[in-house]
Amino acid sequence: MITNLKPYPAYKDSDVEWLGQVPEHWEVRRLKRIARLNPSKSEVPLALRDGRAVFLPMERVGSDGRFDVSEVWPISDLWNGFTYFRRGDVIVAKITPCFENGKGACLENLPTALGFGSTEFHVIRPSKAIVSAYLYRVTTLSEFRRLGADEMTGAAGQQRVPVEFIANFPIPLPPLPEQTAIVRFLDWAGRRIRRVIQARKNRIRLLEEYKQALIHRAVTGQIDVRTGQPYPAYKPSGVEWLGQVPEHWEVRCLKHICRLVYGEALPDASRKDGSVPVYGSNGRVGFHSVPNAQAPCIVIGRKGSFGKVQYSDVPVFAIDTTFFVDGRFTSAHLRWLSFALGCLGLDEVSKSSAVPGLEREDAYKRFLPLPPLPEQTAIVEYLDAQTAKIDTAIATSHREIELLREYRTRLIADVVTGKVDVREVAARLPEELSEEEAESMDADEIAEDEATDEEAGTETVEEEEVEP
Repeated sequence: MITNLKPYPAYKDSDVEWLGQVPEHWEVRRLKRIARLNPSKSEVPLALRDGRAVFLPMERVGSDGRFDVSEVWPISDLWNGFTYFRRGDVIVAKITPCFENGKGACLENLPTALGFGSTEFHVIRPSKAIVSAYLYRVTTLSEFRRLGADEMTGAAGQQRVPVEFIANFPIPLPPLPEQTAIVRFLDWAGRRIRRVIQARKNRIRLLEEYKQALIHRAVTGQIDVRTGQPYPAYKPSGVEWLGQVPEHWEVRCLKHICRLVYGEALPDASRKDGSVPVYGSNGRVGFHSVPNAQAPCIVIGRKGSFGKVQYSDVPVFAIDTTFFVDGRFTSAHLRWLSFALGCLGLDEVSKSSAVPGLEREDAYKRFLPLPPLPEQTAIVEYLDAQTAKIDTAIATSHREIELLREYRTRLIADVVTGKVDVREVAARLPEELSEEEAESMDADEIAEDEATDEEAGTETVEEEEVEP
């Protein structure tokens, strides 16, 4: 993505194992020499204590450096029991797993002079020797997170990064103008990477929608998958969501198509070593030695992710938060039935009950269009072929997002540790935008990419569609 970056002309040993060599004119200093840690709120002037401040609990700070400043409270309500920080500070989560996940932020754009937040944050206040945004980038390094996790103390599950680790962490320190150039470059690169990631997410969403539309058209008979054209004659189905169906198809309530069988309890302690997948409402949750559903089979969420439809071509053990259907409980083609059930909106059934879930009698009342068995087979062959292509395209986009995130992490590390020199590139960048302008531009670019991806995504799949 960015290929014209070169190393610095000269390097020296940093005497820090993970850091290796650094540019010859850089320093390496312990963080406590260039920043204050966890400053006391007693330093806040009395005149400011009657004002208002942003409140940042842990859940309002992301792993991408973004934070939600929508909560602004009177300082008097936050003075006791919360961590104090001010505009320009850097915050880093100190509790596992928030620390390993990268929760933290640079508070340069804090809308109030002061802020208060979770006591599970370390607050780092930079001196004049280091730019706040550059310091924040250092705290996002994988080495900082890995080494900090190794130093955690406390009981398992409640371990915390000690302040001594942060105080003694060695910081690669370029001159101030160079820190500013590094931040400018990384902000510019980060916006573009974020834009591409968002475009890939949008493409995944569009492909998922296209896949569901394709399944719906085939299952409801809007097209004859054998010809790629509508059926020659239709009749009213008498069911609002179905509309008209092919004239020779039946319309039956689910009760007359299959039997939904309750899964069985299987606590972790009762599971025996084996290769049989154990299915819960949201998918595979382990393995067992014996199945309770034959292959092929359908597993439907009953509690939790109720209404979720999963298909398996191997025997499974369906636990008691699910229903299952196999060849003993229907004469329909099981793969066709899995596609059809996915169109039935079972995740919307029984929501009015005190404990949301799927009631079998409610599901049984839903109607499905029922084609003859040979047409069920044709629908399965068509949809398996088409959805496989769509799933491949979705998997490719997911992999691209993963690679982009890995690239962003590596780029930040290479730039912050001086492996590449961005001064020349940063000097040629356009004038910096305000945060609002940058987000507006990103939104426009994402919308353009989304439109392009929508055309490209559907064209890619449609070009490969099975010939009728």
